[in-house]
Amino acid sequence: MKTFTFSKPADIKGAHAAFKANATSQFIAGGTNLLDLMKKEIATPANIVDINQLTLKEIKSDSKGISIGALALNSFVAEHADVEKDYPLLSKALLAGASAQIRNMATVSGNMLQRTRCPYFYDVAMPCNKREPGTGCSAKDGLNRMSAIFGASENCVAVHPSDMCIALAALDARVVVQTADGKENSIPFTDFHRLPGNTPDRDNNLVKGSLITKITIPKNNFNTHFHYLKIRDRVSYAFALVSVAVALDIENGKIKVARIAAGGVAHKPWRLYEAEQFLIGKTAKEAAFKQAAIVAIKGAKPLQHNAFKIKLLQNGLELALKNAIA
Repeated sequence: MKTFTFSKPADIKGAHAAFKANATSQFIAGGTNLLDLMKKEIATPANIVDINQLTLKEIKSDSKGISIGALALNSFVAEHADVEKDYPLLSKALLAGASAQIRNMATVSGNMLQRTRCPYFYDVAMPCNKREPGTGCSAKDGLNRMSAIFGASENCVAVHPSDMCIALAALDARVVVQTADGKENSIPFTDFHRLPGNTPDRDNNLVKGSLITKITIPKNNFNTHFHYLKIRDRVSYAFALVSVAVALDIENGKIKVARIAAGGVAHKPWRLYEAEQFLIGKTAKEAAFKQAAIVAIKGAKPLQHNAFKIKLLQNGLELALKNAIA
């Protein structure tokens, strides 16, 4: 690990000022991903700004929805009474991610900003466009079992690793950000993360030096019929091969609104819009779920070693939809 300067500002203004001290500055909260990257010298910031003193941990709920502070711990959010009662899909997704120890350190914003677990990204001896642009993508023609089946490019086939983010994408969340000049922006969660395209080194659309201050979720009727399904090689603390977040608003046996997002399949949380639209107006029964699952896999482009993910997503979505109405 390379040496770095370290500061602990007391407020957002101070955090922005400390960040400007060096072109390679990075904010740190829980550090559960950043410290690993620094140890391997994949991330080499010369200046670390600890933002844990900032007052960004509060969860507020009202008739319009819920606001979750960027520094709220994953464990705190998952077990919060309002989240469990009104936004249980988020709670289930958080509890499916990592270990209890990690959840007790990791923050909401840190979870969003974590980097891919593609083994070639972590192996500094191998070419990786995400780690070092222009060097190539080793996974594309390599051991790509864990790689993307949607939205990949010639430059990168990595997938986004978060469970929490899949639920937030399904719940139409928004990311509230304060820029270095003090302006506040609200970004739809589905627009926050990026597909790799020609810039695979960029995971998201956060402007450098900006701070995520909170996540907002609009009030919905998804607290009865929902499910988060995580399919992985082992139950204990493994990243998803495929995950599915399902939320349904059902009235008189018919699906009024459907929200579906998938993880482990793309460089960002992958909303399955066509499957959602297909389900609207359908009777909430197995026949419709089977058809929606077929619609969901349209456009999937497997690599040499991950074609199984297509069937896994199809079957996983069908099962998640069944569990949502059980």
